Amino acid sequence: MPIDKVFRIIGELYVYGRVDFSDFSRILVSVKKDYLVVEKKIMESESSVTLYHGTNTVVKNPEIRVFGYNKDFGFGFYCTRFERQAQRWAISKRNPHIVCVYEYTPDSDLSVKVFPEMTDEWLDFVASCRHGENHSYDIVEGPMADDEVWDYVEDFLAGRISREAFWALAKFKHPTHQILFCTDRALKTLNFKSYYQL
Repeated sequence: MPIDKVFRIIGELYVYGRVDFSDFSRILVSVKKDYLVVEKKIMESESSVTLYHGTNTVVKNPEIRVFGYNKDFGFGFYCTRFERQAQRWAISKRNPHIVCVYEYTPDSDLSVKVFPEMTDEWLDFVASCRHGENHSYDIVEGPMADDEVWDYVEDFLAGRISREAFWALAKFKHPTHQILFCTDRALKTLNFKSYYQL
């Protein structure tokens, strides 16, 4: 069952009074923890991984482009393991809405930073990248700070909420995933497979 459907069902149980808040919190944390463990084992066992990129054009030959606003992990080419997330990215663009599919083959010679989940280290890294600071990694992988989470990040950076308050707000967000290819060497690990239009 897709993880977002699991979270929706749990949320409905809470809304309709089938579980109280303490149970709701415990279940969400447990489900998320189990999900991350399974996801990590899958990543470690696969020699190649299917990735998705949501856009408005077919991207057979990805490039490193530096433009627009600062992003979670810096500039480069962003993909995700979650097809539905890529579909949401595509829908956010102007027509046509396209999802490109790639095969990613990890290369141990590359400098790779992986954040299995949101942590203080992840928060500090995202904050520095969003402020335009550079890093030396070829690939960075981890959760995504969507608009709602980024609002919490900005509140934390501005001193409006504490680090503890940030985690209290962010921990109930459904899992997200992004992987950034930061260098031309990193892009060589991607092989375009297909695309489809929504």
